[in-house]
Amino acid sequence: MTTATTAANFTELGLIAPLLARLTELEYQQPTPIQAQAIPSVLAGRDLIAGANTGSGKTATFALPLLQQLSQQQDTAPRSNRTGQAGNDVSGLILVPTRELAQQVADSIRSYAVHFNGRIKTVAVFGGVSANPQMQALRGGSDILVATPGRLLDLISSNAIKLDRVNTLVLDEADRMLSLGFSDEISALLALMPNKKQTLLFSATFPEQVRALTQSLLNEPVEIQLQSADASTLVQRVFTVNKGEKTAVLAHLIKRHQWRQVLIFVNAKNSCEHLSEKLAKRDISAQVFHGDQGQGARSRVLEAFKRGEIEVLIATDIAARGLDIDKLPVVINFDLPRSPLDYMHRIGRSGRAGEVGLALSLIDHEDYHHFNIIEKKNKFRLEREPVAGFEVDQALIDALPAVEKPMAKPAGTGKKKRKNKTPVNKDIWGGY
Repeated sequence: MTTATTAANFTELGLIAPLLARLTELEYQQPTPIQAQAIPSVLAGRDLIAGANTGSGKTATFALPLLQQLSQQQDTAPRSNRTGQAGNDVSGLILVPTRELAQQVADSIRSYAVHFNGRIKTVAVFGGVSANPQMQALRGGSDILVATPGRLLDLISSNAIKLDRVNTLVLDEADRMLSLGFSDEISALLALMPNKKQTLLFSATFPEQVRALTQSLLNEPVEIQLQSADASTLVQRVFTVNKGEKTAVLAHLIKRHQWRQVLIFVNAKNSCEHLSEKLAKRDISAQVFHGDQGQGARSRVLEAFKRGEIEVLIATDIAARGLDIDKLPVVINFDLPRSPLDYMHRIGRSGRAGEVGLALSLIDHEDYHHFNIIEKKNKFRLEREPVAGFEVDQALIDALPAVEKPMAKPAGTGKKKRKNKTPVNKDIWGGY
């Protein structure tokens, strides 16, 4: 593996005029670190493996060079309106783990491609909806196809699309796809593609399955590793509560700080509904977002939340990956995630692209041990803070093993001035 070089602005990345014009319209001031390091290598045809920050501009990192490559190919050999077996191929394939991410990526690509005047056809396919409209959209093939693995295999079995002419493969959120059990599906899809192709792999974490995939799939890739969280923009806090008082504390915090956009994570679909009902009894209206909802309902809720029409959204971990919500100020762990890695993905919904954000975790005494594991795995340590008026029963704390007791202050701070202190936004965290 080799390391990427860095460009200082978009004009240095080697992008063509239609893309630069669109970036100007979108008010992109300068490349993010991953864009600056990766785009020139992708344009040069190199394979890539990237550990990307959440909210770091990852989609543009693969979308912009892919659009440029396709445009240049069409300039030399325009894409005809092909029919029959030769007309259901795809040039650029992007595999993603969820329906929402598929739609989001496809929408972003279409936005970047505005100045190509419809020459580059982009289609998104995913489960949870009827396959017929997707099959119709794929007639004549597609320049760029964004897909979830299961639905793509279904469409291949129906002869709606073929992968034997894929030139570029993007695996987005590779670790998430493997953790969701897509390993067999990905293997089946890879067997249908040419051996010679450009492969771009993006993964927030690198478990053994991902490392094995990179070794077998990528050819002398450029490697980019960026930190998973930006400590200068995201504040993490942990509030201790008594068992059974989480809902009361949550309602108190929302009302006290008058938060206008809050994403609350729970661990189960029925927990979304139960918490929504409990908050409603406290005069707080909340919507839910989970896998049992139909795709149409999920899309409507998500778009309403992005527009600010929904102030409180309660979600399972289906919302923890890939969802890009501009300037989301507050994320709350009502339930701690089962996986320490999912903790980082949850809190990464806030503090994105340089915006200041707040990530809160509510823990009772039964959560202390698990939160210690989350801290250890992610290499941080946070102070446990009380909430005024909801102080924890000290007898429960005293009964805990020493290793699980709350820490009075973060280790090693003492009276020294902390470096890189996050800017304080009083509208978000008020007096706490």
